[in-house]
Amino acid sequence: MSARPLDGVTVVSLEQAVAAPFATRQLADLGARVIKVERPGAGDFARGYDESVHGQSSYFVWLNRSKESLTLDLKAPAGRTVLDELLAGADVFVQNLAPGAAARLGLSAADLNPRLPRLVVCDVSGFGSSGPWADRKAYDLLVQAETGLMSLTGTADDMVKVGISVADIAAGMYAYSGVLTSLLQRANTGRAPAVEVSLFEALAEWLGSPAYYTDYGGRPPGRAGGEHATIAPYGPYPTADGDVLIVAVQNDREWRTLCSDVLKDPALAADDRFARNSARVANRAELNTLISARLAVLDTAAAVAQLDAAGIANARLRSVPEFLDHPVLRERGRWQEVGTPGGPVRALLPPVTLDGVTARMDAVPAVGEHTDAILRALGRTDTDIARLRADGVI
Repeated sequence: MSARPLDGVTVVSLEQAVAAPFATRQLADLGARVIKVERPGAGDFARGYDESVHGQSSYFVWLNRSKESLTLDLKAPAGRTVLDELLAGADVFVQNLAPGAAARLGLSAADLNPRLPRLVVCDVSGFGSSGPWADRKAYDLLVQAETGLMSLTGTADDMVKVGISVADIAAGMYAYSGVLTSLLQRANTGRAPAVEVSLFEALAEWLGSPAYYTDYGGRPPGRAGGEHATIAPYGPYPTADGDVLIVAVQNDREWRTLCSDVLKDPALAADDRFARNSARVANRAELNTLISARLAVLDTAAAVAQLDAAGIANARLRSVPEFLDHPVLRERGRWQEVGTPGGPVRALLPPVTLDGVTARMDAVPAVGEHTDAILRALGRTDTDIARLRADGVI
């Protein structure tokens, strides 16, 4: 097997829920050894979100493959000693504990970097480590609300949340790239700069387009349901056999082609109501009536064939069960099998493919599965381990 980019890199993570586990799982995909420190007993509280995957949480199975689970009570002196020994030999430390918890434990970057200058310390928080909301709890839905994302999502009558944990995922992506950047800086200079990411600021970055549109356009984009708020036509249209196609026109050239080749009305392209994108957005209802009337008489296969022939981007509106059997994932071999404590499951390969590198796709750990092995590697005897377990440290 060829070497992976992060082979030999050790990550210690005090992680829970989504954001930090998402970051460290991607590090594990690239070959890093990720030691996940969990509470004795129940472990990461995300293990209890649901029981849908062979009795395990769908979130946990998604986020924690290829990791080692170590249970440790960090408030016990013996537990803290174990953590300190692990950090002394680690390359990366990631934490997303409750606000202020890492600092109270002496595990902030300010505490660790003076004695471990080569350790990449990555802190993931809700609203940042300073400022007026540093001590405020933040969960995904709360951040979607505070950034204004929910005000943009839904129909004219009802705002809704995004259907996935988008704030957590955004923060996890920036934590992942931040850790890689710090490792690169360490390789160049010998020093690993600390990494800080907040859910709020990560999602705020993703609000860039509507923020500029509002700040300089004078009004926020309206909620447009399944359509794009500021581009038209870009949304769902039913076909004759009951499917829904998403039709996406990105520029005036494509609009002219749609008129001539699909709507069969070339003169429509020059209609003042539709000649520019801003006009099409302003007259969206009339535009949708025209497009819907055309596609409603075509079955899905015929509609797709005409759109494809015209070079107009389109997609079927699929359900999650249909996505799971998507031909792109199937034909490109993107599904792999990984183990879990409840049995094997399908898992998608990481979306970034590196030529000549095979992603690590190892099992999802049970709570504390690797505790004994990790402690033995640190020099603990079976008697020591039994004592730690009897004392509730592990």
